[in-house]
Amino acid sequence: MIIGIRGVVLPEREERTFWIDGEKLRTVPPARAVSKQVERVVDGGWLLPGLVDVHTHPGAENPDDPFDEALLRQHLSAHRDAGVLTVRTPGTAERMPGWVDTEAGLPRVRSAGRWLATPGRFFPGVGRDIGEDEIPAAAVEEATASSGWCKVIGDWRWDQPAVPLDVMRATVAAVHAVGGRVAVHCQTAEGSRNAVLAGADSLEHGMHLDPELLVLMAGQGTAFVPTLSAFARSAEIWQSRDPGPRRSHWLDGWQGMLRNVRLAHEAGVTVLAGTDSFPCGTVAAESQWLTRAGMPADAALGAASWTAREWLGLPGLIDGGHADLVVYDEDPTAALRALGTLGRPKRVILRGRVVR
Repeated sequence: MIIGIRGVVLPEREERTFWIDGEKLRTVPPARAVSKQVERVVDGGWLLPGLVDVHTHPGAENPDDPFDEALLRQHLSAHRDAGVLTVRTPGTAERMPGWVDTEAGLPRVRSAGRWLATPGRFFPGVGRDIGEDEIPAAAVEEATASSGWCKVIGDWRWDQPAVPLDVMRATVAAVHAVGGRVAVHCQTAEGSRNAVLAGADSLEHGMHLDPELLVLMAGQGTAFVPTLSAFARSAEIWQSRDPGPRRSHWLDGWQGMLRNVRLAHEAGVTVLAGTDSFPCGTVAAESQWLTRAGMPADAALGAASWTAREWLGLPGLIDGGHADLVVYDEDPTAALRALGTLGRPKRVILRGRVVR
């Protein structure tokens, strides 16, 4: 049986027909289709490259929980069922098991090894606790032991210094020298600034980011992953607390993140969708938040689909590309423009197999 697919492809908005050949998409039917029946599992609708969550932590739901492979499978399954067919895990309590990224029925995974945290800059005992002078070498180890990524906790408390700029620069240079990429957690102005000036590949959260750095980010390719949906929940908690310096600092940072999403998009920065929260499989809600913050609907959806895949080095819906796609009955960008609910895809196809 040969699987055929027809629909309007996003972002091009062109009607196309594909055939699935193993785990690949083809724009012409495979030779064996002449002698075998073709089953058209999708005939109309809107076709998107599989959704992507670029900041998710499957395998444990709380910082002090032990990493659990059974829970990892559950979380990845939840992502898949929602149409999230690739995830990036920027930091975990343990390195990902060997079967990750190879299971036929689970999303593709781009992992970043263990969190790299210096004393006082992360949850105690979580991740890999090291001294500042050890960060560059440790980052190389984690990047080469994972999918090429490493994650540095660039700052932590609002009233404490961030990882120094010279250390961050040495870390980025060392990882880039071995072909890896660096994600940096930032929640302070100093941490965000140091990550950008060091040339980090992604800025995770980016609270208190100076908008004057956006031009540099765009030029050097530093992506902005604001994780708005996770921070929106915390914003409600902080708004209910008594006034004080810490409350003001946090809420100012939240408002800055919202402002910087629009400014970053306008400056040409790659803005991406990551949830950093549970339940898994909610990246569509992050796209809605990006729209609320001022991104056009097409760009906000791309942040969780074609733009994220390209940034991760994955192909879109092209001949020879991965047969990873989701299908909607209606144009999904219309729901985002109306700030409505995107909903779940009608069809989910992963590694050439119809999983929903």
